[in-house]
Amino acid sequence: MTYLRNCWYMAAWSDEVGEKGLARTLLEQPVFLFRDSDGTPKALFDRCPHRFAPLSIGDVAEGVVTCRYHGLAFDGTGGCVRNPHGPVTRALSVASFPVIEAHRALWIWMGDPALADPAALRDLSFLSQAPDTAFNKGYIAATGHYQLFIDNILDLSHTDYLHPDTLGGGSITRTRAKVEQREDGIIAIRWDSYDDIPPPLVRGKLPPGVERADSWTHVEWSAPGIMKLINGVVPAGQPREGSGTSTNVHIMTPETARTTHYFFASTRDYAVDDAQLNAAIGEIRNRIFSTEDEPMIAAQQARMGEADFWSLKPALLRIDEGAVAVRRRLEALIAAENA
Repeated sequence: MTYLRNCWYMAAWSDEVGEKGLARTLLEQPVFLFRDSDGTPKALFDRCPHRFAPLSIGDVAEGVVTCRYHGLAFDGTGGCVRNPHGPVTRALSVASFPVIEAHRALWIWMGDPALADPAALRDLSFLSQAPDTAFNKGYIAATGHYQLFIDNILDLSHTDYLHPDTLGGGSITRTRAKVEQREDGIIAIRWDSYDDIPPPLVRGKLPPGVERADSWTHVEWSAPGIMKLINGVVPAGQPREGSGTSTNVHIMTPETARTTHYFFASTRDYAVDDAQLNAAIGEIRNRIFSTEDEPMIAAQQARMGEADFWSLKPALLRIDEGAVAVRRRLEALIAAENA
């Protein structure tokens, strides 16, 4: 399968990579993430060049990974630093990948290392700026092509049917989405609902007795699979300013052609010191994504089998405008990179 490679992919949450490191398949390549002696993240192709044992089942000490099979050792650049059986030769090296740590996460560059520019990473600083009591996150090892999970966030009308008791309620379906393709590469989709029934999950933010509300949900996608989602709600006709909003991310990194690393997180600018509320939001989000979204997309992938999305000739609806725009943009970026 063809992927966009000259870009930053989220590889892990920062706290997933500790003393022993983390093995993870990314874009169909086995990668071993670990930390140098000073805590700097490193990433190596997870296969010893000698007899092809996984380096990730070896030992990490002082920034050096030692293969458990025959004792060859490698530093964070992939260079061999110890061969107990003879001289260190050029053949005894393993590929490494550029890695940076930002926004509570580790990001990996799977393309040309010479092009790996930290400035190209999207600004998600709201994640690191949020206090711990207003930040929660999650991860799902998900079944399904990563673009199916991206589609799921870009067409939120599904919330009215898949999540009717929490995120749904009907207002998204009754609202015409506005799609904007920006010059900075971001594709933005906006649902602005007025004087409608609020979703069940946000009714607690409204004063008692309020049955009609103005609500908004804005999604901003950037390549390859980073989506920032902002939502809020106020009583119908009331100003939005100062009402309090939630800012979320949904980040999809391909594992294989049919599996995805699904990272998500939520922050908010209201009740930021309420740890109990924060825990409740995190629990609800994890439950929704793991027991409703992921099983649906896994079932969708099972019905699609190995077929390419477009080869099945999907019967597109008006609600697919944003998702189709993103698919076309990503296809163009991949084609340009390959050219």
